[in-house]
Order: sequence, then structure tokens, then C-alpha cells
Amino acid sequence: MSYDLVVIGTGPGGYVCAIRAAQLGLRTAVVEKRATHGGTCLNVGCIPSKALLHASEAFEEATKHFGTLGIEVSGVKLDLKKMMGFKAEGVAGNTKGVEFLLKKNKVDTFHGTARIAGAGRVEVLSEDGGNRMLETKNVVIATGSDVANLPGITVDEKVVVSSTGALELDQVPTKLLVIGAGVIGLELGSVWRRLGAEVTVVEYLDRILPGMDGEVGKQFQRILGKQGMEFRLSTKVTGVEVGKKGASVTVEPAAGGAAETLQADVVLVCIGRVPYTEGLGLENAGVQKDEKGRILVDSHFATNVTGIYAIGDVIAGPMLAHKAEDEGVAVAEILAGQSGHVNYEVIPNVVYTFPEVASVGRTEEELTKAGTAYNVGKFPFTANGRAKANGTTDGFVKVLADAQSDRVLGVHIVGADAGNLIAEVAVAMEFGASSEDIARTCHAHPTLTEAIKEAALAVSKRAIHV
Repeated sequence: MSYDLVVIGTGPGGYVCAIRAAQLGLRTAVVEKRATHGGTCLNVGCIPSKALLHASEAFEEATKHFGTLGIEVSGVKLDLKKMMGFKAEGVAGNTKGVEFLLKKNKVDTFHGTARIAGAGRVEVLSEDGGNRMLETKNVVIATGSDVANLPGITVDEKVVVSSTGALELDQVPTKLLVIGAGVIGLELGSVWRRLGAEVTVVEYLDRILPGMDGEVGKQFQRILGKQGMEFRLSTKVTGVEVGKKGASVTVEPAAGGAAETLQADVVLVCIGRVPYTEGLGLENAGVQKDEKGRILVDSHFATNVTGIYAIGDVIAGPMLAHKAEDEGVAVAEILAGQSGHVNYEVIPNVVYTFPEVASVGRTEEELTKAGTAYNVGKFPFTANGRAKANGTTDGFVKVLADAQSDRVLGVHIVGADAGNLIAEVAVAMEFGASSEDIARTCHAHPTLTEAIKEAALAVSKRAIHV
């Protein structure tokens, strides 16, 4: 079989790359090791976690908050098996959707483990032991990432679980200990806290959400603390011992000090992710990687080996599905002779808890480190009419704009529906908008989006409603 392009991996980056390439007239095939398409994101990541976040939020609303709205309910109980079924339906709908799209765009699909066998050759080994050799002009590696392991701690996906196992628990743990206060840990910790678990988050650093704006992290930690989540910051885990009644977790101050032991029914290890390149034959092919195991590529996503490209989590940059999608489109267009491009200054990042956290562009810490003079405009949701009416006043919007040009350099939101609100400023930033451009744009009333307008007004100290 001879192709213009073979894409290894059908996660968001891979399948989008394949579809765009097919649209542009390239004869395209994909190789996927799973029985279903969609990669980590659709199968054991973004989609199932959001389904459980949605379902658990609805459960908490019914059990704790409906009364404040004048809605009296009784007999509300959790059917975890059915909730997991709801999650599974969402996963199946999405993975089948990708299968349909690949067929619609006439992309050939092969299931099995791919290995680059030489210049222009990809070997596919199926589960039944059979193999097939694909001839291709170009290869795009889009194999994504895997969970990072904590040295000395064995993940059994029963008591000590990764994010994958945390999506499949068959009962609500009485005590859940989360190692890592990043996005995944906070999201999955929120799910099980809402369903009744006591959740303690242990983080080696002195803050949650490393890499996000510092002020956002501090306020968000206070909000999660009010919800009942406990944090042990500047703390390292030195051991986990599994027994008949769960796990004993040994922790001590990150700077050194006396150790103590915490008890938990389930321990969730989520300290990050690492590029997945195992078994691809990169070493034999001569493909270069960096010190973190990421494939090195140039501005056109090309590796040092002619005809081999890479996108998504296996290369540098944020490990986000939408970043991988944009890279997939860009490399397909480049291979078709067009000018594919990704603007890495405008990649949104969202934490899907309640309230949500969303950001795009630079943080205050990054601007300070770069020596960039900037102005800040902030507006709290306590002063937003719709947020007050809905009773969702936690959080704020912060706009960072260049001190000279007024161009928006970053926007950070903590609040209800922040993941959707961030899209407005991402579009604005893509077109090089100033804070005044946003401030002078009419926003519907009453909406949460008015907080963005007010924060933009606050850059020049002329907010109206605060």
C-alpha cells in the first residue's frame, strides 16, 4: 500500500491531521494501536473526565444547592454504576464519531502497533501477530503522551491509580489522596469530592496549578478549600505502602524535615505526562529527541530525518488536545504546499472544575521575567449582574496589556463558564486586539461576558461597575 502520508496515532492531533490531509488531496492512512480512535483524550482523558465532572456537578447541585434556588428535593442518591455508564456513552459517541469522519474523508485505517522500518516504510503489527508494510512519502508521529510515574511507587489501578484508573473506580473512596496539584489532579479530585470523598492534595511545589498565573492559583486554592478540598503544599511523597485497608502514604516537607503518614483508600498519582514514543523505531531511524524525550522538530514540524514529522504531546509545548489539532492541520497544509502555521501565543488552557479556570497568553510572572512593561485590569464576578443573579460570584477576570501599545498579552479567568468565556479574548488576541478594542465592543446584558469588558476597561482605570 502506497500513501502520501501515514499518521501514527489517532488522538486529536493525529485524526485531525489525517482528515485535513485527505481534504487537500493527499492519499492518507492512519495507524492506531487501540481498538477505538481518539487517543488518550477521547478514551481515557478529556472526554470521560468531563462527563464525570458534569455528572458529579449535577449531583452536588441537587444535594447541596437546589434548596437555595427554592427547589426542594428529597431522596437524591448516587448510582455510580449508572454514572459510569453515562461516561461510557459519551466516550463511545465521540470515538465512533472519529471513525465516521475518517471513513467520510476516505482515510484508510489500520489497527496495530506502528514501527518506522526505514525511509518511507511503516510496519504495522496487529494483535493477532500479523504484519503489514505501508509505503509512504511522509510520516507524522502523533502518538501523544503517557502518565508520568513516581519513582518507587507502583500503580496497580486499584488502590494506587493513575488518571486512567481514577475514571474507573467502582465505589467512592472515603479518603482520596491526590499526588500533584496540576489540572488533572484538581479535576479528578473535584469529581470524587463532590461524590462524597474526603480529598487531600499533596503538591511538591508551594502552589497549585504550576505554570498558570500566580494570583489565579492563590484565589483558586481558596475557593477549592472552601469546597472542602485540603492541600498539603511544599510537601513530597516518599513512599506508598498498600495494605488490606487502603494505603499508607509517607510525606515530608519538600525542604526536608520530619516525615508523617497519611491514610487513604485510594491514592491518585498525577504528577504530569511524558511523550509516548516507545516501540516506534525512532532510534534506528535516527530521529533526534531532547533531554525530556520529546521529538525535536523545526518550525515546519519536520524532524532531522527527511519525510518524518511530529506533532502534539511528543514535541515541545503544552500537552493540550487543541494545540495538537492546530499542529495537525498546520503540518497537513505544509505537506500539501500551503503555509500551515500555529500561533503559540494564543493557546487557551482550561481547568474544568467549578468554578472553571481559563487562561490564554502570558502570565504576570512571565511578563515580569521578560522585562515587559504591562498594565493590569481586573474585575470580580461579585460585581457582575448575571453572576449575582445566578449565585456564581466566585472568581475574577484579569486582562494584561502592553503598557505602550495596549495590545492584550494575556487574559486569566476564574469563574463559572470560564472555558467558554476565554474564547472571546483568544479571538481578539489572534487579531492583535488592544484592551480598548475589547472595552469598546458591546457585550450583551446580563451576561458573564460583561466581566471581560469591565476588566478591559479597568486596564485604563475606567471600569463602570466596580
